[in-house]
Amino acid sequence: MGNDGPGDQVEIRYITEDELPAWERALARGFLRPHLGEGGEFRRLQFEPNRLQGAFDPFDPDRCVATFRSFDTELTVPGGATVRADAVSAVTVTSTHTRRGLLSRMMAADLADARARGCAVAILLAAEYAIYGRFGFGPASRIEGLRIDTSGSGGLRDDLPVTAGRVDFASMEELRKIGPEFYDRWRLTQPGAIERKPYRWKMYTGELPAPGFDWKEPFAAVHRDGNGAVTGIATYRVDDNWDGGLPKCTLTVDDFIALDTTAALALWRLVFSVDWVRTVVVENLGADDPLPLWLKDPRHALPGEEYGDATWLRVLDVPAAFGARTYAAPGRLVLEVTDRQGYAEGRWALTVAEDGTGRVELTDEPAELALDVAELGALYLGSESASRRALAGLVTELRPGAAAKADLLLRTPLRAWNPEPF
Repeated sequence: MGNDGPGDQVEIRYITEDELPAWERALARGFLRPHLGEGGEFRRLQFEPNRLQGAFDPFDPDRCVATFRSFDTELTVPGGATVRADAVSAVTVTSTHTRRGLLSRMMAADLADARARGCAVAILLAAEYAIYGRFGFGPASRIEGLRIDTSGSGGLRDDLPVTAGRVDFASMEELRKIGPEFYDRWRLTQPGAIERKPYRWKMYTGELPAPGFDWKEPFAAVHRDGNGAVTGIATYRVDDNWDGGLPKCTLTVDDFIALDTTAALALWRLVFSVDWVRTVVVENLGADDPLPLWLKDPRHALPGEEYGDATWLRVLDVPAAFGARTYAAPGRLVLEVTDRQGYAEGRWALTVAEDGTGRVELTDEPAELALDVAELGALYLGSESASRRALAGLVTELRPGAAAKADLLLRTPLRAWNPEPF
């Protein structure tokens, strides 16, 4: 792999499976969790040749000082199609080896490999906002957790519909059987969602211990429609907290996915009917989820601890990425994109047909909107506004009204959301 500056003497290479323990010790140090322990079988199930990078100290060749992992996944885009995405994870640099260009070298190698494999985009979750823009990533979706006072909110409104179907509890064994197929059906309806790998289902259901994941068996509620088909799954846990003999329990929703409003309402009714619960915490919810508006008093749905940008996206193949999604209106827009890594550099014409399909091609026409590839990634899923980014000085209008035109073409009914951490 390439060299760049003060870290040239540090060897960066794809690790072997035998090097996983050293790699994971570096991962724990980098995340400031020195006693995280080794992942064992969980980490071995994640292992793929030529996908886990490690940086090794030249004075102690067995000591790993930086980590980087990626894996391929399917990302659902507006319209319901999927693109191949390079999902970047487990990025750390030990504090003794920062500012040596190690991250830059690992990222450069990964993005080059991802483009060669045919990935249209790369995605990641950013621990710090300021790091990944220089690699072409922009914040493309949001997470908006909630903390709801059950008595103040009054629960769900009485006028909401109730239709055929039922809610049952499922064991962890049952959840492992029905969950993967249902999730795969659901994720194709949600722009921004990615696959949930089999080892993640094993982790969520307690079959497979995972480092840093303090598993406690949750309640698993399953909604089935009138024909018996699974249309919604919610998992939650309840603490055992009492104050002076009075219940003061918090119910925390870990996972909530529903194919339709009927299933969602049935599962939320269950959640808000659990005895002794005074607070409902939803850790991961889409930015446009209607739950607050379903409450009798939405003012009691306050932002939770998880709040802000979620998936960051980097476009690697402009025609493949923008040709896969659909658009809100017909039209044509010419973009001038700068990309220091070169993957998306150029003047691109986006042409959208009456049926909402689009194509992107290089052009020599005058550009209407100028932006960096990180801003292109922020706009790709339709969750951000070009006009808002222009007001912030992040996008430049070269023709008046170009940002509004971009918003008209790229907008989606609901903002993108991904419930699956990676």
